[in-house]
Amino acid sequence: FKGRHFEREIIVLCVRWYLRFKLSLRDLVEMMAERGLALAHTTIMRWVQRFVPEFEKRWNRFARKAGRSWRVDETYVEIRGKWSYLYRAVDREGKTVDFRLSANRDVKAAKAFFRKALRRKGRPPVSITLDGYAASHRAVRECPRRVRAGKTQRLRSSKYLNNMIEQDHRGVQSRINPMLGFKVFERAAVTIAGVELLNRIRKGQFNLGRLRVRGQAAPAIWNAVLSA
Repeated sequence: FKGRHFEREIIVLCVRWYLRFKLSLRDLVEMMAERGLALAHTTIMRWVQRFVPEFEKRWNRFARKAGRSWRVDETYVEIRGKWSYLYRAVDREGKTVDFRLSANRDVKAAKAFFRKALRRKGRPPVSITLDGYAASHRAVRECPRRVRAGKTQRLRSSKYLNNMIEQDHRGVQSRINPMLGFKVFERAAVTIAGVELLNRIRKGQFNLGRLRVRGQAAPAIWNAVLSA
């Protein structure tokens, strides 16, 4: 935050509220104006792009491991008038496993998602539940053995079991929709990463025991995580 015109607490607050709640950038400008702060909406947009990767990195140091039964599905995101695809996975308890924004929905994109999820989690799933889309099934079958977890892994298609991931999409879409579409793919990816981070925080996917912040308000918790 060195060299920034506004204080650290204001920057974190604006970025956190924008990613968590159904607020537009101009809504936040008005809210800050009531506190006597004159901000441009483009300033908050730049803060999101600049600080989300760092916030994600610092929070991930306290991340709990997700389960090894994955529910995988894709949802749609509009970027410059065209549909892109957000690959997402949750475990059997609804905890976020991973996500990846892709310009295409095909075997290559699905493979890239599974590789990213494995790198992040460090261990393969014991079961993967997909919808009926053939490209996703093929991607799992063609992934390296360390991704497939050998003969112990179950690959299945179940609309009933995948209701969980479809319901979880709503938490992300309800935040993305008020943003009225993205213009640049890279900026969309950063913003969605921030939305996913705030969802994981809401789900309690971080172990903050050693920070001793239990019962404290969100600003104090964020300050402890970013300072650790």
